[in-house]
Amino acid sequence: MQSSPAPVIVDRAPGAAGELILRKSGPHYEIISNGVFLMDTRDGASERLLVTAALDHHPPPADILIGGLGVGFSLAAAAAHPHAGTITVIEREPAVIAWHRTHLRPCSASALDDPRVRLHQADLLTWLHRNPRPHHVICLDIDNGPDWTVSDGNARLYQPSGLRLLADRLTPDGTLAVWSAAPSPAFRRRLRDHFTHVTTRTVPHRRAHPDVIYLARHPRGVSHPTPPHF
Repeated sequence: MQSSPAPVIVDRAPGAAGELILRKSGPHYEIISNGVFLMDTRDGASERLLVTAALDHHPPPADILIGGLGVGFSLAAAAAHPHAGTITVIEREPAVIAWHRTHLRPCSASALDDPRVRLHQADLLTWLHRNPRPHHVICLDIDNGPDWTVSDGNARLYQPSGLRLLADRLTPDGTLAVWSAAPSPAFRRRLRDHFTHVTTRTVPHRRAHPDVIYLARHPRGVSHPTPPHF
């Protein structure tokens, strides 16, 4: 049996949670943060589903916010979806943004050039506090899941205060979609405290657990007007 080639480091840069490494294994790229594997370009089915399952519920043009650029699968899915309007992407790592201008550009299907896309280099929590405009859809893929965050600060997003903030940044009929590498029953219970309708979608993965997409619709207590379409 032929063994896989050893990964080759393509680039490395300082990051918010430690050193970021982009490496290549055969035809595939991998992103490593502070020694922890984050993502690769081998599949992307669940990252695409994160966006498409949420946008399917909303008529066009739906205003979507994506937390985490990653390897670009979610952004590419948003740009290709017929319901997508303005697409706002928040990515805190300058290195990841730079790699999408070079090595990772094909993974996002050059979607950063789409005139509907607004890319902001920022911490998601900070950006949400400073930008109160509501969205029809918010998709989160900045961690390995609610129980396995890249940094301690990100954990606040999945707690009641963070979910309240996310709910406040959605329209009354809005959808929050959250990617996770494993099921989190406690997180699902917290979602039910802030949204009237919570479902999950699973995607088989080569790991022991399937990837899980949490879809939370109709935030409780939100009454601000729907954002204008562009």
